[in-house]
Amino acid sequence: MLTPNSLYPGARVALLCASSAVPEERLEPSLAAVRAFGLEPVVYPSCYYVNRHGYFAADDAQRAKDLQDAFADPAIQGILCIRGGYGAGRLLPLLNWKDIARHPKPFFGYSDVTALHIALNQCCRMVSYHTPMPSTEWYKETDDFTLGYLRRALFGALTGPLDMGDRVETLCSGKARGILCGGNLSLVVDSLGTPWEIDTRGKLLFLEDVGEKTYRIDGMLTQLRNAGKFDHCAGILLGYWTDCPPEYPEKTLTPEEIIREVVLPAGKPTVAGVPCGHSLPTMSLPLGAVAVLDADTKTLEVCP
Repeated sequence: MLTPNSLYPGARVALLCASSAVPEERLEPSLAAVRAFGLEPVVYPSCYYVNRHGYFAADDAQRAKDLQDAFADPAIQGILCIRGGYGAGRLLPLLNWKDIARHPKPFFGYSDVTALHIALNQCCRMVSYHTPMPSTEWYKETDDFTLGYLRRALFGALTGPLDMGDRVETLCSGKARGILCGGNLSLVVDSLGTPWEIDTRGKLLFLEDVGEKTYRIDGMLTQLRNAGKFDHCAGILLGYWTDCPPEYPEKTLTPEEIIREVVLPAGKPTVAGVPCGHSLPTMSLPLGAVAVLDADTKTLEVCP
């Protein structure tokens, strides 16, 4: 796996949107937040609300062009997805992955951006970064834990032991080493049966989600199980399940009960409560990097 060069103070970073439109009132605060990190934002057309196309930031061609152009431009040192939402998956067949692989750059985002992380990791053999985004978290006051991890991701210090906080729970004991992969559960499942299907063989699989009914979480985890993704992986990290309450608590399984029935029978070292996903505080993760998970000590260490 190739780790792109890190950013540095004064680096020019592309701001683009591969998914849903950015609210007009959030663009300027987002730019200010990027500058506060010492970076120089370069705004691409998909960030401007006037270019929106239905529930997308722009039409597929424009969003794909922004991403392709940002990787190709030698004056751009990194790429920030300004927000998630929906739509990144529509870009996958429009992008020239071989050309992107020839111009490796640090790439940041999460949620719907998971579709792009999987492709970058697998098609380009490129490490990418699961991080908060300018118009969702950066633009407002954020806690020190989240900002500290974000800074480490931006400037190349996301190696060594990663503090996962004190709420991590061991679900299945053991130790595993492998490439970090995954992200948002619904996007991971969407990859199945496509040329960009997630490959979990010998890897550490990270999953989180937001706003899903518990039967939907059950269905998606079951689909991954049926596809052999838990059997083939080395270990499993489970993050936030934000706003995913049981519909009828007296007769509905919780996400935790679903995990015990569907995920744990694979017998892989597994931890839950990893502070990463659609909530704060949240850590950043280097997807595509090799890491060691010790489920018994509840530690994660990224290899340099």
